[in-house]
Amino acid sequence: GCGSVCVAVLGDVGRSPRMQYHALSLARSDRRVALLGFLQTKPHGDLLEHPNIRIVALSELRALRVGPRIFQYVVKVIAQAVQLLYTMLTMDRPSYILLQNPPGLPCIAVAWVVCLVWRSKLIIDWHNYGYTIMSLIHGRNHLLVRIAKWYEKLFGRLSDYNLCVTNAMKEDLWEKSNIKAITLYDKPASYFKETPLELQHQLYMKLAKVYEPFKALTESVNSSAERSAFTEMDHRNGRVTKARGRPALLISSTSWTEDEDFSVLLKALEDYEKFINEGIKLPSLVCVITGKGPLKEYYNQLIDKLHFKHIQICTPWLEAEDYPLLLGSADLGVCLHKSSSGLDLPMKVVDMFGCCLPVCAIHFECLHELVKHNENGLIFRDSNELAEQLKMLFLDFPTLEGKLENFRRNLRASKQLRWDESWDQTVLPLFRQNE
Repeated sequence: GCGSVCVAVLGDVGRSPRMQYHALSLARSDRRVALLGFLQTKPHGDLLEHPNIRIVALSELRALRVGPRIFQYVVKVIAQAVQLLYTMLTMDRPSYILLQNPPGLPCIAVAWVVCLVWRSKLIIDWHNYGYTIMSLIHGRNHLLVRIAKWYEKLFGRLSDYNLCVTNAMKEDLWEKSNIKAITLYDKPASYFKETPLELQHQLYMKLAKVYEPFKALTESVNSSAERSAFTEMDHRNGRVTKARGRPALLISSTSWTEDEDFSVLLKALEDYEKFINEGIKLPSLVCVITGKGPLKEYYNQLIDKLHFKHIQICTPWLEAEDYPLLLGSADLGVCLHKSSSGLDLPMKVVDMFGCCLPVCAIHFECLHELVKHNENGLIFRDSNELAEQLKMLFLDFPTLEGKLENFRRNLRASKQLRWDESWDQTVLPLFRQNE
């Protein structure tokens, strides 16, 4: 082959889709890949089966519980650095280390040292800035945030090559740190596509076993039909049709963290319920919210207190293979991701677009690089605006003539590049020029 590459993420591998895609693309181009990271969530099946990919688990160090927080943090960073250094120096010599940032502390410095020892090339993939995420919790002027910012600038310059996720970030890296980067937009993997009706039905029936909102509202009069809330299948010929008077399926994927204000969606749903009570002709909603994260419990308690008649909210745990199927079955996606730096784009919208799913997304600086307002979705600034958009999009649902169907047609017509093609055009040449 063409030498080996170490792909490193000091995070959960299963929830780092972009780094998983990098690993697969490298393996596909005949390189041996060692993928380093924490193994909390299961990585994609293709990775686990690929002969060229070895997954190296880092152990997640539980923080010390003694002393001031800043001391705990410093100890954790040192421990992580030692672990990372040891792991990287005991593996086969890589020709390249491809590193995800954030988290950059201590990874960038460690990877740089390892590259000196192995005479390897260091590539940083800038997803965002670590210090901007820290500043959401500690405030901009906190000592830790200031150190992190200085560190990211200083060590970020030591890389041989840089990739980043938007043109806005590319410009920012150049202006503020003199770092030259190549923009590699997130693109959907090939399994994000529209889901055929038969598969939709199977998925709904599977989910209906566990989650109430997917069950058919009434028992079937006709015994030869099997029904979910959204579809029915005629046993005599196996034909699946969409259920008459079905609810609209709205999906939002969230990391349940500080940078996504989830109450915006809940408020909009309260308004939507009011619209129906005022007699506006709108369908009932099933709102599926996927994802794991620290604030999930807090919001689940809030959700339990809302007594909706026409809206059901469901926070299921989905298998990795079912998530694309559900996106490909939904009627509308909602994204509440506000970038902490204003420079990165939400991967979940990329996946939704891969499934030709129209999106309502909350506004931030460079979102226009992805969501084209009134063309493939809508951009809102607050819960009132989102509620109005839901009303407009779902009026007279499910007739085909509406805005929603227009957006869907535009998404189908846009024939977006997939990750593989995009990667081959932008990243592969970096590896080729040095071999």
